[in-house]
Amino acid sequence: MARKLSIKARRRLSLLILLVGLPGYIIVAITVVGLFDRPSILTELAIYAGLGFLWALPFRRIFLGVGKADPKDERDDG
Repeated sequence: MARKLSIKARRRLSLLILLVGLPGYIIVAITVVGLFDRPSILTELAIYAGLGFLWALPFRRIFLGVGKADPKDERDDG
């Protein structure tokens, strides 16, 4: 049975993914485009968009709702 991550844990994990995973994605994307001799602009755009979509798929649950306020935070600002 999967355990649900708290907002705080998801925020930390999303930050780690962005700091480590995004540079990794950039390196992989540039390497893949470099494998082609001279790709056209549309081919290059399609490769970057496709890899960007594939990179984000496994992490969509982690990033979901990270920017929202923590529901457990009971502060009253009024």
